[in-house]
Amino acid sequence: MARTRYGNVFYVGLLSLFGGISQDIFVPILPLYLANILGFDKALIGVSEGLVTAGASLFKIAAGFLIDRFGANKPFIFAGYLFSMIARPLLAVAAGSGAVFALRFLDGVGKGLKDPPKDALIAASTDAQTRGRGFGIARMLDTFGSVIGPLLLFALLWLLGHGAASYRIILYATALPLIATLAILVTKVRETRADKKPDKSLAVKLPRRFYWFLAIVLLFNLGNSSDAFLILRAQNLGVSLLGIPLVFALFNFVYAVASVPLGSLSDRIGRERVILLGWAAYAAAYLGFGLAGATWQVWALYAFYGLYYATTEGVAKAFVADMVEGPQRGRAYGIFNTAIGLIALPASAIAGGLWDKISPAAPFYFGAALALGASLLLFGFLRLSPSAKRAS
Repeated sequence: MARTRYGNVFYVGLLSLFGGISQDIFVPILPLYLANILGFDKALIGVSEGLVTAGASLFKIAAGFLIDRFGANKPFIFAGYLFSMIARPLLAVAAGSGAVFALRFLDGVGKGLKDPPKDALIAASTDAQTRGRGFGIARMLDTFGSVIGPLLLFALLWLLGHGAASYRIILYATALPLIATLAILVTKVRETRADKKPDKSLAVKLPRRFYWFLAIVLLFNLGNSSDAFLILRAQNLGVSLLGIPLVFALFNFVYAVASVPLGSLSDRIGRERVILLGWAAYAAAYLGFGLAGATWQVWALYAFYGLYYATTEGVAKAFVADMVEGPQRGRAYGIFNTAIGLIALPASAIAGGLWDKISPAAPFYFGAALALGASLLLFGFLRLSPSAKRAS
């Protein structure tokens, strides 16, 4: 059993904190920048956001195999953050869709390279009795970065105004937090593996229950379109440009505060029960976004939506670590993250089409329906699979 190293978990979380600040300085206004400044329609925004996630997926699976093969995580994390540090500021000078797609793809490559090794470091720094809490700590720090980022965005918009030049200055500013991320990675994060012997085989020998769980997660994620649509829905319901980063910060604050207690709860009552609670919260929140007709409802729904992330993001990754042995975890995380990323492209394209062809509420009704269906399947799978129960 691995000894819990919360110090290493904390520093991995700090990487995500500064990475989250960089990302969430610009993510709340990126769909508005693409729509209002560059003239992208909603379907094109959906494809672009799905494309960056799908592009990241190609490198998540590669990173998963490489960290198992070479027994090292930090070099891939370094390369991932470096690519994002290059791609995000250059969006300020991208004029057409081709340049935007190329830079978003490069940012996605960075995400793909860093996510599996970060998850593997956290899993290797914890044991089964503390893993939910460990992932909760990392998610909390990550998400506090996503609270600070929108607040900084609000301050920048207030100081700079709402013109095209302001958007570009904000995009240039995204590089600064990533310098701190790279410094922490080099000086503080320890290379840690659950099994010191690298697995150099190319075979994928993962438990069958892992693939069943993944299939159900993919059904859920087919209705889980890019959060860019939540931002567009907030604007559609009357939230001002200055209000967008504040409502985004509220969502991330709830997410951050709830991550550790809900991650710890999964250590006590089982990962699957907490995931089911999260999917129920998602269905309720998306139904609410579909039915909403007033600005104040957006604030309440964004806060409630934070509970979905707190109950699923870290807990699902802890569940994967419970099911898969240490030498194979890199490729398990690569496959898991890749599959979820690839489903993001059709999910966001479907959401964009539903928005443009039916109504702004339609993507949210679709997401709520698939979340309920996936919840029923997960409940049935866990009732019929004793081995899946033991994994929690």
